Amino acid sequence: MFQVKLSLPNTDPAMVLDVLTSCIMWFFYALIPCLLIDGVAVLPAPQNLSVQSTNMKHLLTWSPVVVPGEIIDYSVEYQGEYESLYMSHIWIPSSWCSPTENPECDITDDITATVLYNLRVRATLGSQTSAWSTLKHPFNRNSTILTPPGLEVSNDGFHLVIKLEDLGPQFEFLVAYWRREPGAKEHIKMVRNGGVPVLLETAEPGAAYCVKAQTFVKAIGRHSAFSQAECVKLQGEALSLALALFAFVGFVLILVVVPFSIWKMGRLLQYSCCPVVVIPDTLKITNSPQKLISCRREEVEACATAMLSPEELFRAWS
Repeated sequence: MFQVKLSLPNTDPAMVLDVLTSCIMWFFYALIPCLLIDGVAVLPAPQNLSVQSTNMKHLLTWSPVVVPGEIIDYSVEYQGEYESLYMSHIWIPSSWCSPTENPECDITDDITATVLYNLRVRATLGSQTSAWSTLKHPFNRNSTILTPPGLEVSNDGFHLVIKLEDLGPQFEFLVAYWRREPGAKEHIKMVRNGGVPVLLETAEPGAAYCVKAQTFVKAIGRHSAFSQAECVKLQGEALSLALALFAFVGFVLILVVVPFSIWKMGRLLQYSCCPVVVIPDTLKITNSPQKLISCRREEVEACATAMLSPEELFRAWS
């Protein structure tokens, strides 16, 4: 047998670098067929799925899939506890995000129970689709972050009035209020709805009151921390006396003006419906009715007994 021994000259580092680069390029080209399934390219799956939940508003987010010059659509599906236990092959499309162009999805309306939910997302570009990317840990809405509600405190005369932030129909509010003085007792009131003014109580004039509130969600059995206390000072005694004086003056004016107005209106109606008629002097009766009757009777008798002669009658007709 013959043994061949090859002797290689000293290698150039530049040549070694070219060989490595070529190997890497060939490796990359070899991976391209792996990205094809039945001749259709597969998009990268969305990554970094997470749910941000605050005050029972749930937002699913993920890292966008980037393809230069193209707009990627995303589909979102969820699976409740029942489906995951008994029908694991069934996934329900999200009501608002199938499809969507944004790398986020408001899943608040999809999460309707306090159970674990699985969530998944995939990308679509024309006929190309990515694999499904699933949320690492199932989401339960009882993990939502509850924040103190917005609170406005005002006074309406001697009434203490508050207005709470409207956070939705699932929220109730526990309101604590007290008079701002040492040793004051704290009062508690439950408010069912936000966004509308609520009367707390009729307060003492000139006193300052403070109010704070927290949210409560019965569906998950949790409440938030209390908000910062908001204080307001009610109107004082001097202003109340001035208001009382104005009210008294107004009452007196009403007592005077109303009867006068009624009397004036009656006079106007009287002149309108039953006006006073002035009789001319020629129609006025200056003598007594008995004299007029007797005079009239004498004239009638005189007319009845007067006789005309034929000559006078002829002259009257000629």
